[in-house]
Amino acid sequence: MNTSLFDEFEPTSAKAWKQKIQVDLKGDDYNETLLWETKEGITVKPFYTKEDRKSHHITTPKNSFSICQSIFIDDEKIANSLALNALKRGATSIEFRADKTFNYKIVLQKIDASFTPIYFRFSFLASDLVNEIHDFYDSKNIFFDFDIIGNLAKTGNWFFNLKEDLQLFEKTANNVPNSIAVNADLYQNAGATIVEQLAFSLAHANEYLNQFESDLSEKFHFTFSVSSNYFFEIAKLRAFRILWKTLLKEYNYQNTEAHIFAKPSLRNKTLYDYNVNMLRTTTECMSAILGGSNTICNVPYDSFYHKSNEFGERISRNQLLILQQESGFDTSQNMASGSYYIESLTHQLAEKALKLFKKIEENGGFLSQLKKGAIQEKINKSAQEEQANFDTSKLVLVGTNFQQNSDDQMRESVALYPFLKQNNSKTLLVPILSKRLAETSEKERLKAEKG
Repeated sequence: MNTSLFDEFEPTSAKAWKQKIQVDLKGDDYNETLLWETKEGITVKPFYTKEDRKSHHITTPKNSFSICQSIFIDDEKIANSLALNALKRGATSIEFRADKTFNYKIVLQKIDASFTPIYFRFSFLASDLVNEIHDFYDSKNIFFDFDIIGNLAKTGNWFFNLKEDLQLFEKTANNVPNSIAVNADLYQNAGATIVEQLAFSLAHANEYLNQFESDLSEKFHFTFSVSSNYFFEIAKLRAFRILWKTLLKEYNYQNTEAHIFAKPSLRNKTLYDYNVNMLRTTTECMSAILGGSNTICNVPYDSFYHKSNEFGERISRNQLLILQQESGFDTSQNMASGSYYIESLTHQLAEKALKLFKKIEENGGFLSQLKKGAIQEKINKSAQEEQANFDTSKLVLVGTNFQQNSDDQMRESVALYPFLKQNNSKTLLVPILSKRLAETSEKERLKAEKG
């Protein structure tokens, strides 16, 4: 007998559900009691039905996400040894960070770049180095962080100047695969709303698209930070795939899939009761997986106040290994499809972000708005509102502004300066600064510690 269980029940409309809930509320107003509005301007309902679904087809990676280990290059041999050890112990990709040129042959020794995704994140304009690495390895699995606009937004200055930066950028982008990066993590860590993150990321990328007459869309990759708003962060990454596809169709470009490198946010991480950071990064990594990330690089719980260490890095790597290999998340990048709630959030976030993106373009584009300070102004406003919610405990970080452990002493444990460093040097424009929510309260607690 081939009978569906659903055939045994009459379908119930959203109107009928709402009427039943209204009766159960016994006179309380449905809208005032059960509806709430987010800072993105989205009204969240108590239930969702198929009527809330939208007909967006989102293509997510077919293979499981890569587990990435981030390694800073100080000594090439040590960096190579750390990378080989991480790969041996569960990592499937590596992010190398550098602030000066290095011997890439030593760094990549015994690493199969044709099989292992490698991400290079530079804090300097490494055009010659990027071209050398590409000429030597010629692997489509190597990704280069060449983001001159991102550097301008973060530091307030070009690497050299507009003309020279653009020349080096175009030279590299034309010759090297995976060489156009959009570091959207900056906007989240500075306090932008999800809608703003999406719109700014799209406008940021569009500045690069406008630089070329030919289709270089397959050379883009995007870095996003994921915070603790679980379902919204899943929807954020899915919404960006819709937005990227929509933008490229306007250019009549065929390649429409975004390569997403995701990592947990630092904005909500805390110095006190630091073990809670592991819980935060776990749910954030889950959001990154379900949102359809290609690669996920977890953040060690102590990364902002401790030097790189074996314990913190092993824990961060094992969090992803447990999710991937023991929790059924190995092929789950598309599990959110069909969820009425997430699909509704995805559509609304994409719609609102597209509206903001169009406004940015109508006013001269991202770079123009950045130079005028309009982007910074929006982020600052959002960040101040979020900070006010934290300061008044409307936004809770357990162990920091809720259920504090008064015996928790951290002064002797801080090996790195964990707060925003003020730079008084002259800049072309106001930089977008990343800042953790708990910084002010942590400074006060550190000062009050007995010592």
